[in-house]
Amino acid sequence: MKKEENKPAGKKGFSRRNFLRGTGLTAAGMVVGTKGFAGEFAPAAAPVYGPDEVPVTLSVNDGSYQTLARPDEVLVDTLRERLDLTGTKLVCGRGACSACTVMVDDKPVCSCLTLTMEVQDKKITTIEGVADGDELHPIQQAFIDEDASMCGFCTPGMIMSCKSLLDRNSNPSLDEVKKAVRGNLCRCGTYPHVFKATLKAAERMG
Repeated sequence: MKKEENKPAGKKGFSRRNFLRGTGLTAAGMVVGTKGFAGEFAPAAAPVYGPDEVPVTLSVNDGSYQTLARPDEVLVDTLRERLDLTGTKLVCGRGACSACTVMVDDKPVCSCLTLTMEVQDKKITTIEGVADGDELHPIQQAFIDEDASMCGFCTPGMIMSCKSLLDRNSNPSLDEVKKAVRGNLCRCGTYPHVFKATLKAAERMG
């Protein structure tokens, strides 16, 4: 004799298993029902690069460079290893010290966190592009005059951050100078000299 199943009170035949089965079928039906509609408005697939090197064109210090780069390659590596622009220093490799600072479209960025592929159509300025031929930029000369560099590892990135400030503000206050280089780590502790150099450069440029 077949044993009778005990069913909970309430709706006839209702159980958690039936509920889950019903919601699963509903979700599947929604996917099938909207597949054609969603497909009509799906964006075009983005171009896929790599994993091998691909050709890139970079605008660096007012010059155009054709080279190769991997899709995961960061700008500091391209500048140093492929373009031989070794003024930009690779120190921490994770954006913690800003020694690798360059300017992209006149804004300071950490080149160790910037993919080369992302800056192909942008203006890149490195420490090599700050001077005007043999004539140093006022911020560079002020760094020399005020003894604002010691080991030199942070100096290129520090100069780029200070130059970016002076490009935006020709008469900065001491607090504004401190804020501009707050991300630049100087292990030698030459910050007071950096501040003096930046203010002196502002005077000369004014």
